[in-house]
Amino acid sequence: MEQAKRIAIVTGGNKGIGLEICKQLASNGIMVILTARDEKRGLEAVKNLKAYGLSDILFHQLDVTDQASIASMADFIKNKFGKLDILVNNAGISGGTIDEDAQERLTLADIVSSNVKGEKFMEQSYEMGEACLGTNYYGVKLVTEEFIPLLQLSDSAKIVNVSSTLGQLELVLNEKAKKELSDTDSLTEEKVEEVLKRYLEDLKEDLLATKRWPVNCSAYIMSKAALNSYTRVLAKKYPNIAINAVSPGYVKTDLNYHRGIFTVEEGARGPVMLALLPNSGPSGLFYDQMKVSSF
Repeated sequence: MEQAKRIAIVTGGNKGIGLEICKQLASNGIMVILTARDEKRGLEAVKNLKAYGLSDILFHQLDVTDQASIASMADFIKNKFGKLDILVNNAGISGGTIDEDAQERLTLADIVSSNVKGEKFMEQSYEMGEACLGTNYYGVKLVTEEFIPLLQLSDSAKIVNVSSTLGQLELVLNEKAKKELSDTDSLTEEKVEEVLKRYLEDLKEDLLATKRWPVNCSAYIMSKAALNSYTRVLAKKYPNIAINAVSPGYVKTDLNYHRGIFTVEEGARGPVMLALLPNSGPSGLFYDQMKVSSF
């Protein structure tokens, strides 16, 4: 059983920010298990990183929405390494589509202002919204719950939830949801999921604008607001694990049709910094890139 190096899992590691996180962690002497749903793409990503000169990278297939896939991954880590030191929950989907003509509106300022005004320029079906929450929130929860026992065997355990400033509570316009997610003293997973349940019901009934939910990047925003809240709940529940959420910044990726302003190298710095925190490092915080920000 290999135990000398610290072991990290990065979900959604075959491209974009996830791939760069793998690269930077491996460059810092971490044994990285790059995961992806698609085995072919994952193996190709590992091959490219090894060609770059990084040897401590392995691939394992992982679908964060599939309990059997997650259990298989956990068995692999347990049998090969006996513990896990770092979990980077990076896998995510956008949960909507946008016409090419409207893609120029995919700036943070435009997304925020259009949601305040209720001006819709993105398409999102109920099924898209459900899938987005399934990956970006419930997928993180499934993976995290499976790996907590292995993280608890580490003397330097870290969980990094890759989130977004779009999930900050000031951008959640539904007052009831904002109030519930802001109440950290009584916040629970159940309360977070009750908010998501109400959101999905209103999405199904085409009541997003009426009920003051976001109308653009809608499920994505709610999934990240829920993820940020879940991070706070987890950090209280597991004080021996440093658990933080981080926005990588508005990075040029497939999710935003490469309309972002930061490179993947810049975007990976925050998640990597949190993955490599010293043992006395902070927990239960939200970072905007490299700096602590508000939830």
